[in-house]
Amino acid sequence: MASTASRSAFLLFPIILFTASVPHLVSSFQFEVGEEGGWKIPTGEEPETYNEWAAENRFQIGDTLHFKYQNDSVLVVSSADYLNCNTANPISVFKDGSSVFQFDRSGFYYFMSGKPGHCKSGQRLIIRVMHPSEIGVPSSAPAPAPAPADGADGGGSDYLDWGPPAGVNSGIIKLDVVSFSTIGLCGLLYLFI
Repeated sequence: MASTASRSAFLLFPIILFTASVPHLVSSFQFEVGEEGGWKIPTGEEPETYNEWAAENRFQIGDTLHFKYQNDSVLVVSSADYLNCNTANPISVFKDGSSVFQFDRSGFYYFMSGKPGHCKSGQRLIIRVMHPSEIGVPSSAPAPAPAPADGADGGGSDYLDWGPPAGVNSGIIKLDVVSFSTIGLCGLLYLFI
């Protein structure tokens, strides 16, 4: 009987070890840009600008942005085009009034309205999508985005300097070593019980 239990534990141990060492699967989340107001020129009566809203959220690969708008468009642009409100060379264009954009990589994404003058009036957005190594490590959470340099327009070169805080990778490695060691010890205890 004891040999059957030991054998079952021995066979179960690799499954437990693999399951515990695989990163947690996170389902994607859809963010509503502009919430009830949708994608439009800020009037100054909003409690926050688009970039202030983005700084309060954590975006991950697989998450989506939902833009709701009328008589407008959404452009995905480069950082230089974002800073200069240049609509001439968009990476992607959405014009259907209800557009969903999915993040397929970590890093920065730059959005703006395609209507003349809307970008300079504050209808633009920078999103920082976290790298998978940053997810689930509370002590290494990314710092909030800086406030817009020129008020509500979200401009300024400070946005190009966003990034994970120093030491994120070393903290993750330490956490992985501790987690792996703890799981291994628990597995060994299970074998001998």
